[in-house]
Amino acid sequence: MVAQTSRARPKSLLMLAVSVAAVAAVSVIGGLAGSSSAEEYGRLQQPSFAPPSWVFGPTWTVLYALMAVAAWLVWRTGPSPETRRALTLYAVQLVLNAAWTPLFFGLGWRGVAFFELSILLVVLIATVVLFWRRSVPAGALLLPYLAWSGFALCLNFAVWQLN
Repeated sequence: MVAQTSRARPKSLLMLAVSVAAVAAVSVIGGLAGSSSAEEYGRLQQPSFAPPSWVFGPTWTVLYALMAVAAWLVWRTGPSPETRRALTLYAVQLVLNAAWTPLFFGLGWRGVAFFELSILLVVLIATVVLFWRRSVPAGALLLPYLAWSGFALCLNFAVWQLN
């Protein structure tokens, strides 16, 4: 890897801040849409594998941090059509991520949320592949998010069916 010039460092740090801001915005949207989600989650019939509601906050904090760093690492690979494609898919999955909480908790549309999450998972798999091609560490940083999203899909389906 080529050492960054002193001029490139501030731009790189700015892009890291932009990446963090993007995932923070998704988190805020989810938080606003699901302000009473912990209580609602507790009232729903749950499958035996459902985690307690307190697990979600810390888990998403870690996942969002990993996502922000991953996107930043891909951005650092330099301007190219491949980088643009990878970051565009990343942006699409962020929008899908932000839409899930309002669907599941805000509107109570568990089935629609399941199908939306299915689409998110497909887009996320493609994002991981494209990130991996640009930066192996970036792709690897998305693997916990991919695993959690797969788990969330199973949990969403089970809750939908039980309720």
